[in-house]
Amino acid sequence: MGRKTIILFLLFLSAGFCAAQKTTSTAELFRNDDRRYGAGTLTINHDPRIDTLINRYILYNMRQRGMEGFRIQIYNSSEMNAREESGKIRAEFIGQFPDIVSYATFDRPSYYKIRVGDYRTRIEGTRDLMMIRRVFPDAILVPDIINFPDLN
Repeated sequence: MGRKTIILFLLFLSAGFCAAQKTTSTAELFRNDDRRYGAGTLTINHDPRIDTLINRYILYNMRQRGMEGFRIQIYNSSEMNAREESGKIRAEFIGQFPDIVSYATFDRPSYYKIRVGDYRTRIEGTRDLMMIRRVFPDAILVPDIINFPDLN
């Protein structure tokens, strides 16, 4: 009896998670509530499977806690004193470029990295890369998962 109750509980719990996912249609993504004179309307006729693909893409990005983009890597080392040196490099970077966000990461087996910025495209990152290379000549632009940009 107890085993059936647990299975039934798990079944209802999983059904609740599936029902909690919000779906949107393509028409809602491009909806314009502007009712001024001269504002046009947009009618989208498309295959309904496109809505499924868009929702999958949105859910995929939400699970990643970011989106694909680029960052500038200014430090990468696995030396014995890499942790202390990465802290010094990051402090120097923050002093030189206070308006660009920096991220300190550790990758196995023993790599300490300092990456800076959140750039959606390679072109956005290249502008800051040229400026940063004057101070950090070994800086390179690398693909990374970046924070979602502020749209406001």
